[in-house]
Amino acid sequence: MTVTLTELAELRLRTFVRGTPNYTPTRGVRLAVKDGGCNGYEYDIKVVNAPSPDDEITEAGSLKVFVDPQSAPLLDGVVVDYIDSLLESGFKFTNPNATDTCGCGKSFQAGDCTPLAFLVRNSFQVFQPYP
Repeated sequence: MTVTLTELAELRLRTFVRGTPNYTPTRGVRLAVKDGGCNGYEYDIKVVNAPSPDDEITEAGSLKVFVDPQSAPLLDGVVVDYIDSLLESGFKFTNPNATDTCGCGKSFQAGDCTPLAFLVRNSFQVFQPYP
């Protein structure tokens, strides 16, 4: 899985990570996808003290980036940039998996991969016949 942070995005995120109280070397940024937004999925960024046991871990410069296994397929190939202009400031995502995006740039759709379809594909149920 590949997640790319531009130099400016890495700098801004590193500033958040190191600026929080009780900094530790295991601290990093969790990138995730959650249900919501205008198109079904929205991006989520959080500063966390350590990765979860099943996280995929990458590094961007000196910044650790953690991605959970459910979000990884939807974030593979994403480029995160930081925009700072008179009209807007914040993180911008360029996601090759997105088939549609919201005008705000914070939510997206990934083909027929709606949150419900993704959940169904990535889980299973065992049905037992009635006696």
